[in-house]
Amino acid sequence: MKAEEYPFEAALAALAWQVELGADEAVGEMPIDRFAVAERAAQPDARQRAPVPAAPAAIPGREAVLRGAAEIAEACTDIEELREALAGFEGSRLKKGARNLVFADGMAGARVMVVGEAPGREEDAVGRPFVGRSGQLLDRMFAAIGLARTARSRDAALYITNVLPWRPPTNRDPAADEVELLKPFLFRHIELARPEILVAAGATAARVILERTEGIMRLRGRWAEWRGIPVMPMVHPASLLRDSSRKRGAWADLLAVRERLDGGGSQ
Repeated sequence: MKAEEYPFEAALAALAWQVELGADEAVGEMPIDRFAVAERAAQPDARQRAPVPAAPAAIPGREAVLRGAAEIAEACTDIEELREALAGFEGSRLKKGARNLVFADGMAGARVMVVGEAPGREEDAVGRPFVGRSGQLLDRMFAAIGLARTARSRDAALYITNVLPWRPPTNRDPAADEVELLKPFLFRHIELARPEILVAAGATAARVILERTEGIMRLRGRWAEWRGIPVMPMVHPASLLRDSSRKRGAWADLLAVRERLDGGGSQ
């Protein structure tokens, strides 16, 4: 075998021969200042810096996501289209942790529309709003003024939904960004349902609909307005279960709703 034909094998054989002779270090022809090498390693030349990684592909910003949600909601021409649009909407992180879309219950087009906060565990399980203990109390409250979600006439019917259509994990309070993202769907829902009266049940619903920051105890019992529709803020039924002393005020608010339906009352 000639070295010029097989340079690698020749070099390997030469190295093995030197190891057999006892060589344990490779020495070059020129001396090397190891201290200088260490200093240069600690302060690398700018030309040897790692290249800047390429920028990642552009990700739609929050404004674009919000704009997209508003456009989807606005394009819906009826309530069924809105339900389908929400079912197919992938922009909310809440959807990933929920079992079901909780859209609405009762008669669309009822004179009174109730807006709550968000689904709980029971609502998430069956896909309907207000079916747990607070929902049962809500049914009894409105039954006392002649309204029910099961009624078949528009005058006696109730239409119920929530600010959020998916359950927040562990029933926590809705986050501000979650509400902001899904608000266009709620507002379009109200526009398409066209109620004569809106009942905002709880602080979250009242703040979103009225764009106010006060607590529910300051807002409740006072007529307000959303795009020409009278709004009655009320304490959420879940709060009444925790504090029965608030039931007197809730009853007064219900009577105000009944009076308004009967042609009396004012904003």
